[in-house]
Amino acid sequence: MPDHIKIRTAPGHWVVRAGGAIVGETDGALELAEAGYPEVIYFPRANIAMAFMDASETTSHCPHKGDATYFSVVTKSTTLADVAWSYEAPHADMARIAGHIAFFPEKGVTVEKL
Repeated sequence: MPDHIKIRTAPGHWVVRAGGAIVGETDGALELAEAGYPEVIYFPRANIAMAFMDASETTSHCPHKGDATYFSVVTKSTTLADVAWSYEAPHADMARIAGHIAFFPEKGVTVEKL
């Protein structure tokens, strides 16, 4: 793992809300800290209501983590475009985040520790 990236278990109970709905809740979140960026909470995909998630055509590449795919959150009241991402097949040293989804709080999603 690159020295400037740390992944640890995020203690506590975590919730993600979007468009007035709870779209994820877990006691098994991961926290990824990367130098120069705010910490990011990754939710296990098994703890996300995937019925709210719509795969996007948006992708990005991180030289340290790999290729990311994006999701929009679709609720009865709104669609929040490209507010979540996942590394489906991250680089080997980032394997802990495989099967997890992270969210952009600045795009109308609330991620909080209860």
